[in-house]
Amino acid sequence: MSMPSHAQARGSGPRRPALADRGARTGGTLDPARIAKYATAVRVLPVMPPGEPVPGIDNYTIGVRQFRQQILPPGLPSTLVWGYGSTFDATTFHSPGFTIEARAGRPVRVTWVNQLVDGDGHFLPHLLPVDQTLHWANPAGGVSGRDSCPMFTTTPGAYTGPVPVVAHLHGAHCSEENDGYPSAWYLPAARDLPAGYATVGSFYDRHRAQAADRLAVNWLPGTAVCQYPNDQPASTLWYHDHTLGMTRVNVHAGLAGYYLIRGGDWDLPPGTLPEPAPRHGGLPDTRHHEIALVVQDRSFNRDGSIFFPTGRGFFGDTPPDATFIPVSDVPPIWNPESFGNTMVVNGRTWPVLAVEPRRYRFRFLNACNARTLILKIAHNPLAARPARSALPFWQIGSDGGFLRAPVQLAQLLCAPAERADVIVDFTGLTVGTELYLINEGPDMAFNGAADATPADPATTGQVMKFVVTPLTSPDTSVPPAHLTLPAPRPATASDHTWKISLNEMRSRSYPQAPATAMLGTVHADGTANPLRWGAPVTETPVVNATQTWEIANFTADAHPIHIHQVQFQITNRQPFGGSPRPPESWETGLKDTVIAYPNEFTRFTARFDIPGRYVLHCHILDHEDNEMMRPIQAVLPRPSAAQTT
Repeated sequence: MSMPSHAQARGSGPRRPALADRGARTGGTLDPARIAKYATAVRVLPVMPPGEPVPGIDNYTIGVRQFRQQILPPGLPSTLVWGYGSTFDATTFHSPGFTIEARAGRPVRVTWVNQLVDGDGHFLPHLLPVDQTLHWANPAGGVSGRDSCPMFTTTPGAYTGPVPVVAHLHGAHCSEENDGYPSAWYLPAARDLPAGYATVGSFYDRHRAQAADRLAVNWLPGTAVCQYPNDQPASTLWYHDHTLGMTRVNVHAGLAGYYLIRGGDWDLPPGTLPEPAPRHGGLPDTRHHEIALVVQDRSFNRDGSIFFPTGRGFFGDTPPDATFIPVSDVPPIWNPESFGNTMVVNGRTWPVLAVEPRRYRFRFLNACNARTLILKIAHNPLAARPARSALPFWQIGSDGGFLRAPVQLAQLLCAPAERADVIVDFTGLTVGTELYLINEGPDMAFNGAADATPADPATTGQVMKFVVTPLTSPDTSVPPAHLTLPAPRPATASDHTWKISLNEMRSRSYPQAPATAMLGTVHADGTANPLRWGAPVTETPVVNATQTWEIANFTADAHPIHIHQVQFQITNRQPFGGSPRPPESWETGLKDTVIAYPNEFTRFTARFDIPGRYVLHCHILDHEDNEMMRPIQAVLPRPSAAQTT
């Protein structure tokens, strides 16, 4: 299909109709009202067990498999999911994956294995519908047609072939072959791969050669070996699939997990913060006071399966009798954003956590496809919104490490892919007290408006429950107001500004329907220049130079923008035609994902120090899968005239 000839850039015009206005639904055949809340305890995610020892390195072999998991409460069916786990221990496979614990300055090496095959070695098809009309991995296109936007004369159905994967460690400082580039995917080493299919993406062989040269490792079929140096501050990273045009469905099927870096000069001494966290080989009855929480939204069918839209008609912006290829520029399956009607924490719906009257450290990750969370602790989960805060959060860190100082907040704003490292102090609460983590973010695309309708209090407006139990040991952690945090070094002066535009391209066939979302550049006159993923590289940051990235959002929605290889520092935001304002109090640390609001510039400074090919993209997964992603090439500085003579 030929989207450019049928699409036009949308600026700051009227928003798309709300979900309720356009009659779309957000779920499958299982009514969320039938799912009992707070019937299951929170799963405290264990630590991923290491593999065979390698001198000086923490070594792992982590597979991707299909299995059943009890996500819904007991009495309802289990759910077929994908997840990560140690290939040496089948009991470790879980969605989300177990936590990889890393030490600052000590490398971690992971052999990532695509094990999406059945017991006979035959490939497994995708659990969710894959739109073949996007610019995507496209194994069926063969070597010449892989990583492309295929041309069709009629509307194709969903892809049913072997599934490509590639793991990205989100927030990691690493060289390109270890970064999980979207075109470095690989199929499983199945016995029945169809003839003519490409088995690897267009960047796989290049990265395999680099790994062989730098690490003396061999990538066997169906695998990639990545090494992460962990030469960055103590931080809250996460790993997830990043396959071109398929990230939304691969992550939604279950492919995500935490990766925590501890120690080094930019961490706090042991005993300062609430602990312990889970440890490999720890006692099974340990009471943990540091807990990582992965928050997701999902919808389910009555048989327990994950629901995901099978066609564009679900979104409600095309007519029921809509036609697609060859007369329309609208993708037939892809939806502009996907929202679930059920909240899931650490792989369980609406769970409950027993807490003692003491301080806890929670690391929150928003792993939703498109939903922005506004989290608050309340006495009553059904209270009128905005609800009164029952307990504050003390935020001490974000994506790339600690903030400059602890910040007391009544609520946490957390867009997809953002992390919030917080302390919640339950000290002094009466045993038996019940509190609720609620969500006041909208059930639709977030735009930052203060008057946006919050999530449904009966479903997506609730996340999890806390119940206070007796204190079993004294709390010796430092009260958050008294903490001195290892603040990041101030950014050095910037020597160049990269101007990036955020654009939504409306269909000419169905004017209410977005055909695609795009990044791009900005013309000299300040107007947008939308670009597709396949356009030539336009951003070439110079290695070891601090440079500014200025994001101009010409759409009606807020977008969480993520850049690979670097953690950056937010400079300011500025409404078009207005005055700049500083970053929020909870954004003073290092970040790798930032919310870019509509009709505003968002600026941050970053310093690339490793040459190579990386990406910049929106982390609304539905957007990045349909063109809202661009390659960037970090380049070595040009030699001076004196050096060339």
